Amino acid sequence: MKKNKREITKIILKGILLAGGIAIASTSPYFVPRIIPDIIRYAKYRKKQKEFEKKKFYNAFYKLKTKGFIKIEYKGKQIHVSLTKEGKKWAGRYQFDDLKIKKSRRWDKKWRLLIFDIPDKNKMKREALRGKLKELGLFQLQKSVWLCPYEFKKEVDILRSFFGLTAKEMNVILAYEIEDDKEAKLFFHIK
Repeated sequence: MKKNKREITKIILKGILLAGGIAIASTSPYFVPRIIPDIIRYAKYRKKQKEFEKKKFYNAFYKLKTKGFIKIEYKGKQIHVSLTKEGKKWAGRYQFDDLKIKKSRRWDKKWRLLIFDIPDKNKMKREALRGKLKELGLFQLQKSVWLCPYEFKKEVDILRSFFGLTAKEMNVILAYEIEDDKEAKLFFHIK
């Protein structure tokens, strides 16, 4: 990932440099003989990179198809690619792993309380949910009561779906005031 970011940065910087350099140096009589070999070398390098990236993309696509995560349908002259049931599960896992609660610049003075009641027979599910809530940066008010000053409905929907919970098992309450919320405010660095 970092290598790709560096490569993109490099391409942008070279592009800007070349564009500015062309504007300045084109007035020089030595411009064409000196710059053309560099441009050709760079173009060959980028072509090899694009071929490698294209191959990586095709390999990944083929692997997803053979594992049954995507299906391809031909409808007339169009090709439709969609996720299978198994593919949706995997996509949901990636969505779950990348889950983050967006912090707003200003607190709207409302607390979002996430409460859940998961039976003892699903203890592992309950503990996994607690771990994820802690990872998301929520404040634990009680064992099954978590607090957040930011909007997180979309994230709760993803959690419900991932853990297979209903609205009765996991619910969000909007509160304007919580008695003795000093520790929670300190935790979230809000006033």
